Amino acid sequence: MAAPISTIGYEGATPAALIAALRAAGIETLVDVRALANSRRPGFAKRALAAALEEAGIGYLHLRALGTPAEGRAAVRSGKPAVMRRIFAAHLAGDEPQAALANLSDLARRQRVCVLCLEADPATCHRTLVAEAVGLPVVHLHPGVTAGSR
Repeated sequence: MAAPISTIGYEGATPAALIAALRAAGIETLVDVRALANSRRPGFAKRALAAALEEAGIGYLHLRALGTPAEGRAAVRSGKPAVMRRIFAAHLAGDEPQAALANLSDLARRQRVCVLCLEADPATCHRTLVAEAVGLPVVHLHPGVTAGSR
C-alpha cells in the first residue's frame, strides 16, 4: 500500500521549521503547488526553498499548473474559501492541471511526497483539494510557528 500524501503550509513558519517537519515525516520530495512560487518571506521563494531542501536531502518540484488562479487567491484573502474551492475545482478540470495531477499522483505512489502552499490552515487552502484528488490518504503536517511571523 502506498504511503499517504502529506500537505504543509509555511505561513508563520521558518524555513528551518518547515524542513524539520518534512524530515520528521520522512518526506522525500516537496511539491510546490503555488501558482507563483515567490514569497516576500525570506527562504520561501522558489530558488531559495529548492536550495535549502536540496541541502537537507529533500527533492523539490514546482507544479505551477496546480496553483490557484488569481481569482481563487483573492477569494481566500477575502475570507471566502468556499468560493476558492469552486474556482479551483473548475481550474483543476483543465488539461494542464490534469496532467500535473497525474504527475503528482504517480510520484506520490513511488515516494513520500508533501504538497506545499502558504496557508497554515489546510481547510482554507487548495493544497488539500490537490492532495485529496490524488486518491491517497492525506496527512496534514504543521511546522513550528514562530511568534509574530504571520
